[in-house]
Formats: sequence, C-alpha cells, structure tokens
Amino acid sequence: MNLKRHINVALGYFVIAAFFGVVLRSFHSFEIPINYKFVVHGHSHIALMGWVYMGLTTLLYKLFLANKALEVKYRRIFWFTQLTLVGMLVTFPFQGYALFSIVFSTLFLLASYWFVWFFLKHIPAKNIPTNSYQCIKLALWYMVLSSIGPWCLGIIMNTLGAGSIWYRLSIYFYLHFQYNGWMVLALLGLFVYVLERKGMKIPPKTFKLFFWTINVGIMASFFLSTLWIKPTIFLYIIGGAGAMLQIVALTVLFRFGRGDKEVMYLVFNRLQMKIVFTIGVLLALKMFLQLVSAFPYFANLAATITDFTIGYLHLTFLGVVSMGLFLFLDYFKLLRLSVGSFFLFFVGFVLTEGLIFYKGIAAWLGFGIFKGYFGSLALASLLIFVSLVTLLVRKGQGELE
Repeated sequence: MNLKRHINVALGYFVIAAFFGVVLRSFHSFEIPINYKFVVHGHSHIALMGWVYMGLTTLLYKLFLANKALEVKYRRIFWFTQLTLVGMLVTFPFQGYALFSIVFSTLFLLASYWFVWFFLKHIPAKNIPTNSYQCIKLALWYMVLSSIGPWCLGIIMNTLGAGSIWYRLSIYFYLHFQYNGWMVLALLGLFVYVLERKGMKIPPKTFKLFFWTINVGIMASFFLSTLWIKPTIFLYIIGGAGAMLQIVALTVLFRFGRGDKEVMYLVFNRLQMKIVFTIGVLLALKMFLQLVSAFPYFANLAATITDFTIGYLHLTFLGVVSMGLFLFLDYFKLLRLSVGSFFLFFVGFVLTEGLIFYKGIAAWLGFGIFKGYFGSLALASLLIFVSLVTLLVRKGQGELE
C-alpha cells in the first residue's frame, strides 16, 4: 500500500482549504456570489479533518501498525473517511450546517472512532511501553473527548438555540481538545518517537514530569476558553495554571532535546532543523499568548476582538501543527519538502499573521487600517495557496520519476 498517495490526498485537501481561504480573504475586495459563513465552515472542516487528521493518522499507521495483515482493514477505514470528507466538501460550502453536511460530519466522527479502536486494538506489544506511544494514545483519546462538542451542538441548537452561551462553549471545547490535545500532543509524541529511534531515551523521571504536566495543563487550560462569560476568578486561576503547566512541560522536553544538540543535528537535516527551530519559537509564542489570556483584561480583549482569536487559531494550525506535519512527513519520506516551497509557505504565513494581528491591534487601540488592507491579506493568503500547489505538483512529479 502506497501511503505517499494517502498524503497526496491529505495535501490536496489542504490546497482546497487554502483556496477557500483566498476566496474568503477576497470577499471584501471583490463581489463574490457566495455565502461567506458557509465557505468558512467548508474551509475549517476540510483543513482540520482533511489535512491534519489524514496527515496524522497516516503517520501513525506507518510508524506503529503498517504490515500486510492490516492493510485491508486500514484501507476500509481510509475510504470510508474519504466518503465523509468529500461529502463535507460538497455540502458545507453550499448549505452550511444543514441535513447532509451534519450527516457527513457525524459519519466522520464515527470514522475517527473506528480508527482509534483499530489503532489501540492492533498496536504491537513492543510499542506499548514506549514513551511515544503513551503520548499518542492520550492524543487519540483527546480527539475522542473533543467530539463531545459536536455531539452537543445538535442538542443545544434544538433546545437552547445558537444564541446560547453553551453553543459557543461546545465549539471552544471541540477546538481546544483538537488543537492542544489531539494535534499538538500527537506531534510531540512523534518527536519523542524520533528521539527513541535514534537512541535518545528520555529518563523515566523526566518523561513522567513532562507527561503529567502537559496533560494536566491541557485539561486545566480549557477554562481559558470559558473566560469570555466572565466567570468566577477561580476559573481564571485554573486556566492560568494550566497554561503555566504546559510551558513547564515543553521546557522539560526541549531542554532534554537541547542537551543532545549535536545529536539533534545528526537526527534532522539542515532544512528540518530550521523547521524544528521555527516550530519551537511559534509554540513558545502560542503558549505565551495562552498564558496572557488568563488575565481578565486580555481575556476580555480576546473575546471582543475576533481578529485576535482568528490570529491565535491560525498561529496554531498553520504555524505549529502544519509545519509540524511538514517536518515529520519529510523526515519519514512521505513528502519531499523543498526549501523554496517551505519558504513561500512561511512568508505567506508570517504576512497573514502579521496582517490579522495588525487589524486586531488597530481595533484595540482605535486607529484605522491602511487602504488596501484586504487586498494585501488576500495576496498573502495566495502565497500559501501557491506554495501548497507547488508542493503537491512537485510531489506528484517526484512519484512519477
């Protein structure tokens, strides 16, 4: 089974999501006959479930399970998942949350449960004691936990309505445990897996400290997503403590990696090391912003100025998660990353993030945005789209050679 083709599919979803992003960013500059909210739904679902989910599950299958005996079972899960993704792709942009899009998104949740069951049932006994598997296992359970949010949405819409605070809390619950639990912890698990393969075993006490602080931090920091309702100060403290614990955990892990800096340069090539460094900086920035949001003034700021929230989510998705996927897909030879395509993606990412946060700061401090802002944002988004198309075309050519 050629898993490189599965990554082609995942990357194809990313290209489509990036195209939707360019369309959305062009909405203010051109008259486009679309329903903006419907395309937002299509953009977010295909990005998270098409690109990230498919990329991560393909990596997990390759590294922990891949063998001839499981190919047929895995292929069934793969094609059933594609059915749900294509279904969402052709329904969300045209009808938003409606009967058929809800059916396909529900089927996707069932497909993800199927993969979790398949992975945990067939994991080889030799992998169970490893530190990397412990991280991956918890990441998969966070993905399952996050799905409580979508299940609750239907009930809330039919009882309390979309204007209820519980509607928004359900969405934030899903996003928090998707981003911080499933995606980030899975990538950290893959990082630990690479270290283990190169004989860099984390001492038991060090890993135990990392493992417990990161997981308690993930659980506690969810309350940062509730601060927009201005709850009791107790929840601010819990959320802030969760953010601090995540910072402690990442410091423990990266100090261990940095201790073998020379070995790290033997593990990753020059481009990969630059990506590792970039991800480290972006992850530190993400954690800093998360910690700052525990303070009431900044919590209110994040809740009232949506550009800050959008910028933070894109920082995590495009910066930490997508670059992390690029790193490991290239490392395990499922994707051939070039300096040019990654540089173009990085420039597009930096420009879009800068412009999004600039608009948020303008709203915060009360000054106007410059003329041509929306056109500039669309062009910056176009760079990301072009970089991904270049990467997909180059990957296809590489497989043909």
